[in-house]
Amino acid sequence: MKGFVFDIKELSVHDGPGCRITVFLKGCPLRCKWCHNPEGLKPKPQLMVQKNGCVDCKMCYKPCNHPECKPFGRCLHTCPNGCLKISGKEWEADELATHLLKNAEFLSLTGGGVTISGGEPLMQPDFVIELADKLKGVHKAIQTSGFATQEIYKKVVSKFDYVMQDIKLVDNELHKKYTGVSNEVILRNIEWLKQSGKDFILRMPLIPGVTDTEENKAAALKIADGAKLEFLDYNPLAGAKYEMLGMKYEL
Repeated sequence: MKGFVFDIKELSVHDGPGCRITVFLKGCPLRCKWCHNPEGLKPKPQLMVQKNGCVDCKMCYKPCNHPECKPFGRCLHTCPNGCLKISGKEWEADELATHLLKNAEFLSLTGGGVTISGGEPLMQPDFVIELADKLKGVHKAIQTSGFATQEIYKKVVSKFDYVMQDIKLVDNELHKKYTGVSNEVILRNIEWLKQSGKDFILRMPLIPGVTDTEENKAAALKIADGAKLEFLDYNPLAGAKYEMLGMKYEL
């Protein structure tokens, strides 16, 4: 089974207990206006152009015979300042598991493990399930928006030791306004998670004027109903990568 990954971050200490390796999968059904990983939104590889290093020499537009360049209409190897890169690499589950397990002993000694994040891991459920099955002997965590059918949610989450479940906006109309989707299926999945016996934490990003209102935080605490709820600080540099992808930061 193959899947698309846009980053692998080693020695992470913010994506679950202990020291971890975090795998960021491409593709997300939400369009949160504050998203700080826009390269994770689309499910396929994307060209990223570092505009502030570009001298407009046009060398990358010259024809080349590199097969990896053809999908983008640019030569990825000729830029004198290295301004071009591809966000997204296809991995076989076997290959990725072998790569991640090289550090299994060290991760276990720190009380850590491997975290699967995104994007949204639930958009590649079969790949995530196969990968999780192959990560034997290491603590496995998943970070998810919870936007999937309950069937997919249960199948994927059941493979993990620890679940980091987002809860962004409790009001459904505001959720649709700022993320592009309804939160109904998310809230249903959260209710299932609370009764599942899984070790989990709910996490809310505090976006100024959007999610950080007293009403939203109080509503989230009510849903948590005693479960741990972590409030995450807003990343003021969230919009920095949008221009590189030819996208607009809307917040």
